[in-house]
Amino acid sequence: MKLLVLSHACVTPVNQQFFAEIESQTGWEITIIVPSKWKNDYGNVISPKRWEKFSGKIIELPVLISGNVPLHFYVATFLSILKDIQPDFIYVHHEPYAAATAQLYLANSITGNKPISFFTWQNILKSYPFPFKYSEKFVLENSAITFSGSYSAEEVLIQKGLRGKSVLLPASVDPLIYKPQSELIASLKQDLQTSKSEVLIGYMGRIVEEKGLKTLLYALKSIVDLPWRLVMVGTGNYLSTFNEIAEKCQIRDRITLLGFVPHQDAPRYLSAFDLLVLPSETRKNWKEQFGRVIIEAIACGTPVIGSDSGEIPHLIRKTGGGLTFSEGKQDALADCITRLIEDKHLRNELADKGRAVVLAEYSNQVIGQRFIQNIAVSNKG
Repeated sequence: MKLLVLSHACVTPVNQQFFAEIESQTGWEITIIVPSKWKNDYGNVISPKRWEKFSGKIIELPVLISGNVPLHFYVATFLSILKDIQPDFIYVHHEPYAAATAQLYLANSITGNKPISFFTWQNILKSYPFPFKYSEKFVLENSAITFSGSYSAEEVLIQKGLRGKSVLLPASVDPLIYKPQSELIASLKQDLQTSKSEVLIGYMGRIVEEKGLKTLLYALKSIVDLPWRLVMVGTGNYLSTFNEIAEKCQIRDRITLLGFVPHQDAPRYLSAFDLLVLPSETRKNWKEQFGRVIIEAIACGTPVIGSDSGEIPHLIRKTGGGLTFSEGKQDALADCITRLIEDKHLRNELADKGRAVVLAEYSNQVIGQRFIQNIAVSNKG
């Protein structure tokens, strides 16, 4: 079986993990097309690198509008690649309205209409302008199968007229990488703490306004008498405002800013945290699509506190690995944080329960099997 994948995300090697798992389970011949240069969420221009366990072919092609997920497109027609590879199945790891998706779907229609699919996180019903409205309709009508990251994303597809099969394919983790590392992070934990009594509250992700960080700061301001330290991993355009609010709340000295941390180091920090917060807040054109860091933290043995934005409450409810609060409600968030600071037994109970569910339902192996089975059935059809 020859599987052709189009994925800007696979410029970052950790995102090739999933396809390494597919190779391991099936022996399929996998080729991934990626941009030769990509501007990531942190403004850095990166080049593709190989995940060491992925042995398939990686084709690097130049793109225009690098860094813009829906608008970037390849300086290529894909026609020669399709004729050369002759894939049995094509997986476009992009939204159905994206320019790159339309490119490959169009090329496939010209070269022979092999079974083709896409992936979506879009969990808000939106109507796009010309030509995206029509290219999205073309993609929906010509997909052998579709993959959705959440139930709400699947519902959006149905509202847009999807008639074919849709398969839930949430984010997944490698349990050999994302796992408790208590024996390895003692010195890191000590470096982050100013005293052994401090409970480390972690945040990992983009530092942007919609992540609810203002609410987090005001929640922490109300519990300054408790022993906590906030450790922020990530960067973003809200950082200066974040610092201004922290100063105003007189808690800046209780916050450690680590900036960008490479993907391979994320499990160490997630294991070092005593709890992780994801206080995202819904906006008119955005709500939390999944919250991958939730299952990553839980897999590392760390309980989570999340708002009820988008998929977050469903994920926490299903895993049982944390607490939820109403988005934007600083008092409710403060109450959740207080509970976990004061009750170490509860932290451990949530972490243990959640980790068992993540291993059973969100591992690369389990989600990979679902992907394989549905592609195999679709290909036969």
